[in-house]
Amino acid sequence: MELTLLGTGAPDGLPRPECPCAACATARGVGARAATALLVDGALLLDLTPGAVFAAARAGHSLTGVRQVLLTHPHDGPAVELPAGLPPAGRVPDGQVLTLISGHRIRAVPMDAPGTGYEVTSPEGVRLLYMPPGAAPAGLTDRVAEPYAMVVGDVTGRPDAVARLRAVEAIGPATEVIAVHLDHDAPSGPELDRRLTAAGARTVPDGTTLVVGDYRAVPDVPRRTLVTGGARSGKSVEAERRLETFPEVVYVATGGGREGDAEWKARVGLHRERRPAAWRTEETCELVELLESDGPPLLIDCLSLWLTDAMDRVNAWDDAAWANGGESALRKRIGELVGAVRGTRRTVVAVTNEVGSGVVPATAAGRRFRDELGRLNAAFADECEHVLLVVAGQALRLRG
Repeated sequence: MELTLLGTGAPDGLPRPECPCAACATARGVGARAATALLVDGALLLDLTPGAVFAAARAGHSLTGVRQVLLTHPHDGPAVELPAGLPPAGRVPDGQVLTLISGHRIRAVPMDAPGTGYEVTSPEGVRLLYMPPGAAPAGLTDRVAEPYAMVVGDVTGRPDAVARLRAVEAIGPATEVIAVHLDHDAPSGPELDRRLTAAGARTVPDGTTLVVGDYRAVPDVPRRTLVTGGARSGKSVEAERRLETFPEVVYVATGGGREGDAEWKARVGLHRERRPAAWRTEETCELVELLESDGPPLLIDCLSLWLTDAMDRVNAWDDAAWANGGESALRKRIGELVGAVRGTRRTVVAVTNEVGSGVVPATAAGRRFRDELGRLNAAFADECEHVLLVVAGQALRLRG
């Protein structure tokens, strides 16, 4: 089955007309995107957009062989003029199946937002799922018998759609995930590619033709990632974003509850509100046990609070205790953690703080914490395939 993406942008396109934002200002050349529309084997057009005939011609195709035009979502503004020779645009009711004379079988998939998704099966049995913008499949509970060969949808706007499909194995290891409906809320260029790779997805320029079901190496998702940065740099948001397409995640909070601390309670509440409902939270500093066990991905937030707990346990803040065995006890505990990271089979994203770039702490205990955190970060990073530094909300790749 051959799929041509006549457009890959949001309904208003990218750049948006008259929009002065930075994303629209830089959306030029291959970064410019028309509203998403898919041409399947020259016989089926999914979504009718302005300029579809010219978009097809630029991609080396014609719409003269199209036998069916299906809409997935209503378009704002005036009705799109139907090009001459195309059949009237329609919509298949949820759950119903339409078979084309070309042999393609189309099933309307219910969505959790306005619009219709379509599962397209080629005469050879290859399956494609296309979802409208801002939507995810509704009512997915049972595992599917076979994953899709390709899924095309709003990965940046609805990453949970990918998570839902993975949960029922509709997206498998060999499924190609293509991000479309790209708007100015999504980053552009290398940053978009980096985020999509973390989700096991990719995007392509308008006019690209793909063969659905052909083998292609799926983006390799790093198994161990360390995200570091200063306070309020956006490092926790970056870490959470890297796992938002996974169906199940264990969020490891190393800070505890801190009874009576209202400000800390507000911070914890903010983090909880951001997390997907399917994520499970564990408040613990026993990271070695979690890393050595099998299970879903771990998001550890954060290593600096874990180190605080580890130093508390050996009374490392006291100079005498530090000299009389505290230092060696802490080294042992850190070594156990680093060894567990090296040997883990789980996907791990860990957050830490960079504290050595500012004012030198006024106390010996403060300087000790700064030094030990620097050593811990370096040792942990050595065991990670991917290391990011987040500054002002922007992620800079240090490794991977």
